[in-house]
Amino acid sequence: MAAEADGSFKRMLVPILLPEKCYDQIFVQWDLLHVPCLKILLSKGLGLGIVAGSLLVKLPQVFKILGAKSAEGLSLQSVMLELMALTGTMVYSIINNFPFSSWGEALFLVLQTVTICFLVLHYRGQTVKGVAFLACYALVLLLLLSPLTPLTVVTLLQASSVPAVVVGKLVQAATNYQNGHTGQLSAITVFLLFGGSLARIFTSIQETGDPLMAGTFVVSSLCNGLITAQLLFYWNAKEKKQ
Repeated sequence: MAAEADGSFKRMLVPILLPEKCYDQIFVQWDLLHVPCLKILLSKGLGLGIVAGSLLVKLPQVFKILGAKSAEGLSLQSVMLELMALTGTMVYSIINNFPFSSWGEALFLVLQTVTICFLVLHYRGQTVKGVAFLACYALVLLLLLSPLTPLTVVTLLQASSVPAVVVGKLVQAATNYQNGHTGQLSAITVFLLFGGSLARIFTSIQETGDPLMAGTFVVSSLCNGLITAQLLFYWNAKEKKQ
């Protein structure tokens, strides 16, 4: 019975959270302070936690737009640039066969960001343009993931994620400043994006060793921190606006 339980426990951890050698190091030899294996465990756990959290991270924003029947305060340019950055990260990671735990949230954030783009257009009275946008985005994504697209183009797209994140967040910050409030921005979504991008700095270094990926998350954390600071600064102003 004990052996069976141990086997079930091992299947839960290997290889999802730990390679077999680290499982043996920690749970067979009881070397609980083996730093390299603990780093792997922490990175995998954080990564999977971020992926799981990303299933819901932008839903508060979607529901807030639907509830208000308005996308006031959201910059379409900012959302589009964020979508470009997320798409670059997702495609680059898939092409390079990075572990899903190191980039999986990009997939779910892409789906939610596309939805927000459509809702912004819809509530501006441009529903037809929104449908056309969805169709065009799907075609571009299929092309990027196909063998027709050279690796250099995919790498360039990922490199462009950094300026896309910076410009996108600065556009949103400028919109907040001009309005004197943050409109329909969801506090839950903003806080989760900020925390997730901070954690991703560690996991991208640990799991991919790719400086381009790590650099993107460093910049993303700084920019998300700016929007988070604005949300807190305009908190009372937003309450009065509503």
